[in-house]
Amino acid sequence: MKKIFVLSGLSLFLLSACGSNNEEAKGGNEGNIGEGLYVTASFSVLADMTEAVLGERGEVDYIVPIGEEPHEYEPVPSDFRKVNESDVFYTNGLNLEEWLERIMDNAADTEIIEISEGVEPIPLEGEEAPDPHAWLSPKNAEYYIDNITADLSERDPEGAEIFEENAENYKQEIEDLSAEIEEGTAEIEEDQRMIIVSENAFKYFAEDFGFDSDGIWEMNSHEEGTSGQINRIIDVIQEREVPAVFVESTVDPRYMETVADNSGVEIAGEVYTDAIGEEGSEAASYIDMMRHNAETFIEGLSGNEAE
Repeated sequence: MKKIFVLSGLSLFLLSACGSNNEEAKGGNEGNIGEGLYVTASFSVLADMTEAVLGERGEVDYIVPIGEEPHEYEPVPSDFRKVNESDVFYTNGLNLEEWLERIMDNAADTEIIEISEGVEPIPLEGEEAPDPHAWLSPKNAEYYIDNITADLSERDPEGAEIFEENAENYKQEIEDLSAEIEEGTAEIEEDQRMIIVSENAFKYFAEDFGFDSDGIWEMNSHEEGTSGQINRIIDVIQEREVPAVFVESTVDPRYMETVADNSGVEIAGEVYTDAIGEEGSEAASYIDMMRHNAETFIEGLSGNEAE
């Protein structure tokens, strides 16, 4: 069952009327609405998935800019305007968009749909709350795509066959990618199959492909980088004899640099978690991002260059 919320048209109008000098640096396509459906997603990964299904039958925008993390993002007036003008607003759910609750309390017009519906959550370490990074599992991506397809088909029945075809082609690409990752990561020795990043975001990926994962902290919204957190992860690295650690595109690398310096391991590369890469980068789509991450892990943990 889809989880649906609504946003206040009045509150969005008032916020959008306020203006902001910082708006030009925010978001995706700045609400340029053409013909067809206009969909806004909370962040770039969801927008990329939606574009793959929607195809030419509309436009997709997103709120959290590439390079920023979506946990504690502060919306600006243009963000509210985008959502208010959209046919639907797609969010991840699983407690990711903590800022969303601040704008959900009034009556409204724009539906908000959590497209992670159906995912089996993995809890945060030491907590009952779910880890929200379910999209980092190619297997879970199928739930996202199916939910997007069902919703778009309901909103645009004439495009339903196109959405289904696009979704099937996209899911096949992801299945092929998953097989590619499975084959590539098989060369990593069992005792080296440990992914360590600043935010422990790779639990779902680790479950898919037989890794363990850890981080300095559990969620970026819990980011502290205390001496206790840093000393704990250094102990893990040394006890497990982890050959390398990784930094994320949306996280300040200085904490992991401290960890690497004090544990005697190298930072083997940058991976993508909460956003795809900029256009023209090696991670400019969800599929490219996942492939880049896997190749970075293979090279860092096995010492072999990914093919």
